[in-house]
Amino acid sequence: MKHWIYFGAAVLMTLAGAVAAYAQARPLPDGDVQKVYARLQKRIELIPIYDNHSHATFPDDSDMDAMTSPPEESTVLRLRDSNPEFVAAAKALFGYPYLDFQPEHAKWLIDKKKAAEAAGGAAYWNGILDKMNIEICLANRVALAPYLDPRRFHWVFFVDSFLFPFDNHRLIAKNGDLAVYLPLQEKVLERYEKQENVLGLPADLAGYEAFVRQTLADNQKKGGVAMKFEAAYFRTLYFRDPPRERAEAIYAQFRAGGVPSDEDYITFQDYVFRVLIDQAGKLKLPVHFHSAVGIGDYFSLQNGNPLNLENVVRDPRYRNVNFVLIHGGYPYTLDMIWLTAAKNVYTDSSLVGYYVYPSELKSILKQWISLFPEKIMFGSDAFPFNDAVGAEETFWLAARSARTAVAAALAELVAEGACSEEKALELARLYLHDNAARLYGEKK
Repeated sequence: MKHWIYFGAAVLMTLAGAVAAYAQARPLPDGDVQKVYARLQKRIELIPIYDNHSHATFPDDSDMDAMTSPPEESTVLRLRDSNPEFVAAAKALFGYPYLDFQPEHAKWLIDKKKAAEAAGGAAYWNGILDKMNIEICLANRVALAPYLDPRRFHWVFFVDSFLFPFDNHRLIAKNGDLAVYLPLQEKVLERYEKQENVLGLPADLAGYEAFVRQTLADNQKKGGVAMKFEAAYFRTLYFRDPPRERAEAIYAQFRAGGVPSDEDYITFQDYVFRVLIDQAGKLKLPVHFHSAVGIGDYFSLQNGNPLNLENVVRDPRYRNVNFVLIHGGYPYTLDMIWLTAAKNVYTDSSLVGYYVYPSELKSILKQWISLFPEKIMFGSDAFPFNDAVGAEETFWLAARSARTAVAAALAELVAEGACSEEKALELARLYLHDNAARLYGEKK
């Protein structure tokens, strides 16, 4: 009898050890990782994408952004016209017959796009999304274009212009980047004033606050699903919490003229920023931030660090505001994913997905998925860099990179024993579609 008891105990210990060994994730993938990758990639191709961030547009549309690139800015290797991936994109999307973008060859592609723009209608851009299995796309724009189908392209509007109501000549003179950016912000503010039938700045701060709040509400009624800050291009993302009385005094002093000091302007901006966030909470509008590297010669990586926003996103007054920190905080991607530990903070892989190659994107996504998979989203950051390499090609590059990178990241996790293939597909769907769809409530 004792013999059978000992034998049974030994069997149970062996089985328990086998289960524990199977459940324990390993630091290295087994030899099946390539086969797992191939199986996952095939199925991940079928997952429709919900794109959290794009600038879907033709290159000559001035409403594509409240910003523009300074002349002769530096361009990362992968975004240069010489990247053969752009030729592959043009072939996949348009049947491009050439192997390069030499001017005499690129003309073929440019003419095709110009013809589509002249034809008007929503079919062209819907067709671009269809070719990449993109279901919904958030379009960051000053105003949604008539050639973008609002059922497929959801509008994200800009709010930085509210931070610059005073005389900006001294700021404009600081450097070449601000000389390009700030006049555009002034034009957007003038546009909002016209939209709201406001003739010049209101007489007092209360009137300005009412103008700001009403503009946000009206933009939401026009179809806006989120609002966007590009503030990192102008200043630090660290926003203080000044008393209203101080902002009121600054507004009274400079509303009708005069140039505020840096300290006065920053203080006023900090206050108006809080008004914008408060109104976003009341309207249930998600708030997007550019929180990563940026274009131009004078962009400050320190100013754009997403950790600057920690005092805002963890402020209990804003617990009902959903914050979306665009571009994954790159290059601060590890800091970024830990910010998403807060229940109301999300991030996406836009910009990162075409700045770096899939091998590096794979490592970033693997880390994110291993920590907070419910808080990450795909974003293309599709943008028309010139007449030949347009938003169409950057849509393709970002989508292809993301699908292959997430398949590779998940294949490694499966081969390391961290999850099953079925669980991996669930995680891929969260990233590519479901997290964004849930955040925006499938608004059509």
